[in-house]
Order: sequence, then C-alpha cells, then structure tokens
Amino acid sequence: MNGKTPHIVQYQGSKRILAPMILQYMPRKFKRLIEPFSGMAAISIAVAVENRAERYIINDLNVPIVKLLKSVVKTPAKLVENYKTVWSKQFEYEGGHIEHFYYVREQFNSGERSPENMLYLLARCVKGSARYGKNGNFNQSPDKRRHGTNPSNIAENVYAISALMKGKASFFALDYQEIFEMAQPGDLIYMDPPYQGVTNNRDNRYLSGVEFANFAEAIKTLNRKGVDYLISYDGECGGKEYGKTLPLELDCTRILLNAGLSTQATLLGKRNTTFEALYLSKSLSRYVDGIPQQFSLWEAAL
Repeated sequence: MNGKTPHIVQYQGSKRILAPMILQYMPRKFKRLIEPFSGMAAISIAVAVENRAERYIINDLNVPIVKLLKSVVKTPAKLVENYKTVWSKQFEYEGGHIEHFYYVREQFNSGERSPENMLYLLARCVKGSARYGKNGNFNQSPDKRRHGTNPSNIAENVYAISALMKGKASFFALDYQEIFEMAQPGDLIYMDPPYQGVTNNRDNRYLSGVEFANFAEAIKTLNRKGVDYLISYDGECGGKEYGKTLPLELDCTRILLNAGLSTQATLLGKRNTTFEALYLSKSLSRYVDGIPQQFSLWEAAL
C-alpha cells in the first residue's frame, strides 16, 4: 500500500482523515480495540496498520455494513470477484450506468443485501454518503459523473485490510450497550455515535439514533469498570458549536481536532475551519502532554 492506510471506499463521516490525530491519544499497545459504532471501521484499520491491538470487535447496527466488513476481512477474494461482476454490468446495462445503479439499489432494498451490492452502492453513490429512509431502505442517488471505484483499486485495499485483520476481528450488529458489556479493563473503546450533528433531526446516514442521556449513563458504566475509551461527539465551525457536550461528571478530557476547512462553508464563499471534539477517558488524558498544538486544541477546563 506504499505506506498508506488502506480503506474500503469513500464514506462520508469516516474518521479516516482524522485517524492519525486520534491515534495519538491511544496507548502504543493494548488488548482489544472495540468500535460499537464502526461505520467502515476506519479507526480499527488505522490501529491495525500500526499493530497496536491484539484483537478487534467491530459492531454496527447497519447489518449490511457489518456483513461487508466481515467479507473484507474473512473472504476478500470472493468479495473482490463478486464486486467486479456487479460493477462491470453497469457498462452493459440497457438503460445505462445510472439506471444500473437504481436497479442494484432496488435489488438491495428488496432483500439482496449482499456485501458486493452494499459495496457497489457505497462506491457509486453521491459523495460516498449513505442515506436511508424511515423504512430502512437505501435511498441515496448515484454520482452521475463517475462509475464508482475500479475493482482493481478495491482489490488492493481489500486484500491489504484482510492481511492486517484476518483471524483477529469479531463482527456484531448489536446495540452499543451490549457491546459495552463485553468490554474489560485492558480493552480500548473508540466511539463515533450517530446522535450528534449540525441539525436536530435524526441523521439519516444511520438506521437509528443514540439517546443522549442513555449514552452518558452507559459511559458511567465504563468508568466503573475501568475501561478506557475515546469518543468523537460534537464540535464547532465558524464559531458555532454543534451537538451537546458530554457531562462534566464523566471526568473526560475534551480535545478539539482540526478537521480542516468546512466544505459547506467553502461553497458559500466562507473559509471556516471545522473542529471535531474528541473525549478521552480519565487515564488517557496523560497522552495530551506533548501533542503538537497544530493538531489539537486542549480544553483544560474539562
């Protein structure tokens, strides 16, 4: 991979770009990395590249996403071949490549939620931005300017990820609180819950939200168990805060990571920097000292 961290496909909301900053606040070695809200598991992959964890628990309520991740790790050759078949058919489809996307989407929503169909929809949809309706159906449109990630690029990344994680990862599609019950001292949990966002509406990238009070209470359980964690949860852009900050009683350190210029602000002719908040459990605050300030802003009051 020429020194680059592999990734499966572009995925809006992924922490792939922020991963080098986030990993600065993790121990060099630990037992297990647990991702209760994995998305495309960008943090697990980044940790695997640096060989920090012995094992991984990857969880998401989005079952097709979990099946895709499991296929990447456990049966990469089958996934690559099946994806190539689906991807190639868009050039033969009578209605053209755009109509082919809608055909695959309809098949997916009708129950053919195979890993290759999920991968194709993610690779071809607008901005890699998965969207779901209230009925749980995938409803994002295709990017009409492109045909999706070439199978050869998919293959390179998929094989690299499989080599890093095969035999080390377990996959689940459970409620996050059930995953918390599995955690033990020596594990490290990274969380990017779906609740927080720039609006008060449920984020339709996800099949369900996470209620704030319940989540905060569940974090207290981790504190009592002595399990370390990092949480991406809120932030600010252009001087405006978005999302609720976690309660002070959780005894976390809150750090603002520089996520770069806001794409939306740029489209409006503004140059606003987005900062995403990262919460560290109490014992992880020791990693704050010595971190370059160009990477993060430490809110010592928290």
